[in-house]
Amino acid sequence: MYKIAVLGDYDSIYGFATLGLDTFPVSTLEEAAETLNKLATGRYGVIYITEAMAAQLKQEISRYEEQITPAIIQIPGIAGNTGAGVSGVKKSVEIAVGSDILFS
Repeated sequence: MYKIAVLGDYDSIYGFATLGLDTFPVSTLEEAAETLNKLATGRYGVIYITEAMAAQLKQEISRYEEQITPAIIQIPGIAGNTGAGVSGVKKSVEIAVGSDILFS
């Protein structure tokens, strides 16, 4: 069975632990890249990552885009919503369905 991980700065992700998700707070870009790669090659089927962190790890995330697992999903952090997470999910749905289901 796959697990769910949440990766980002501590303040943005600590609440997810109360939901039973595995949280991985990181403070440097190098630590974030290393943790992402460990999670992606481990038993994690879904990895939530803060939008700010994902913006800095585009190259690492792109390695896993064509794979079924893990699904790497961007979420807003404490700094607010940049729209990158919604855009990424919309793009994935368009690929899966073959069209824009939101019409916007």
